[in-house]
Amino acid sequence: MRHKTEYKSPYAAAVWSVVLPGFGQLYNKDYVIGFVLLGFEFLINLNSNLNIALVHSFNGDFALAHSVVDYRWGMFYPSIYAFSIWQAFNSAKAYNARTLTNMKKRRTYYTGFFIGLVVGMDFGLFWHDFPYLNHFSVLKILNIPVFSGLTFGLLFGILGNYLEKAIYRKKKIEELA
Repeated sequence: MRHKTEYKSPYAAAVWSVVLPGFGQLYNKDYVIGFVLLGFEFLINLNSNLNIALVHSFNGDFALAHSVVDYRWGMFYPSIYAFSIWQAFNSAKAYNARTLTNMKKRRTYYTGFFIGLVVGMDFGLFWHDFPYLNHFSVLKILNIPVFSGLTFGLLFGILGNYLEKAIYRKKKIEELA
């Protein structure tokens, strides 16, 4: 009887981790790390009041959103969030390389993006209440606790991805020379 190998979609694993850190690992059948990440997610989310701040931000009550967030705990969230997405994506890639092609995966993907995402989200959370943001009407969106982290996270993530590709390209050119 043939043993059927199962394909793991790296993008599905990443999307599951976007929904809730740890779900992508459960999709990949990495149960231990999945449950550990879920535990960290709940611990940090409950102590930082992040979901309450999200509700207030979406309702337009930004002052109340600022007042309920515990930023000491909130600064941990971007690391858990980005790591969960990165690990789920790369774990699915490695699984497919091992089972479908019998090769070892030799590199990770989107590392620069996720490092930039963590740095940008932490930067956005830390500087969310920067006094100069109120002087420029275009930058007032960055005074919202959660959205400032997401905005800076995406910007730094794109920059990190560009830098990673530039460094990887340069390394490949040097190896060929």
